[in-house]
Amino acid sequence: MLLTAPDVRRLAAALDLRPTKQLGQNFVIDPNTVRRLVRTAGVGIDDVVVEVGPGLGSLTLGLLPEVARVVAVEIDPALAHQLPLTVAERAPELADRLEVVLQDALLLEDLPGPAPTAFVANLPYNVAVPVLLRLLERLPSLQKGLVMVQAEVADRLAAPPGSKTYGVPSVKAAWYAEVAKAGTIGRNVFWPAPNVDSGLVAFTRRKPPAADRLATFAVIDAAFAQRRKTLRAALAGWAGSPAAAEERLRAAGIDPSARGEVLAVGDFARLAAT
Repeated sequence: MLLTAPDVRRLAAALDLRPTKQLGQNFVIDPNTVRRLVRTAGVGIDDVVVEVGPGLGSLTLGLLPEVARVVAVEIDPALAHQLPLTVAERAPELADRLEVVLQDALLLEDLPGPAPTAFVANLPYNVAVPVLLRLLERLPSLQKGLVMVQAEVADRLAAPPGSKTYGVPSVKAAWYAEVAKAGTIGRNVFWPAPNVDSGLVAFTRRKPPAADRLATFAVIDAAFAQRRKTLRAALAGWAGSPAAAEERLRAAGIDPSARGEVLAVGDFARLAAT
């Protein structure tokens, strides 16, 4: 029942669909990749899964037999209309497990039905990080997930403190969850094929630091806005002056001559609370 390359192209032709870079539309055309995603996600029959950007339904069809329910959030009206029809045609016995929400995931506040427990998606490259952070913030019932994103974004999301790719996405994702890379995906499993490889990122929800999230995120943004500067200099605007930044850094037990890339999320939380 999974979609093959000819199936995807047939559906696209029937909808007169021309994939756009604006919406980050790269559709999975390889059933084995779909099986791998579902297996790696570790979802089961008790899970309610959120999928953002289901497109023509490649991953949706792979998820439906394995989980209790899939809530597919789709911004494109034509795709949102077609998805239930595709499921009804290819897996009619599973059609009642699907709910499609016509919505921009970046504006998502909540979802209908039972609280979602997992997030599994082939995310559009251009909005992958904000969508992931939005769902982790707005849907606290999400306990785990697996997202397929641009390889470079996967590196950034899973980067540990001190690494070259560690930055704002790494720290903010770590606020909500343990994040790790879970594999790489080549370009030829997509139509149209992107110009870059993809990566899998897995996450498991954890208790956030005991600090105000918005205050902590403000410190993170300030520290990495000028990442080559020392924290004393980079946080001068945030604290009011370099001297005030140094005072708060020392109060939090952080070396003022350090740079933001060496701090873990707990360090930023502690600094925000000073």
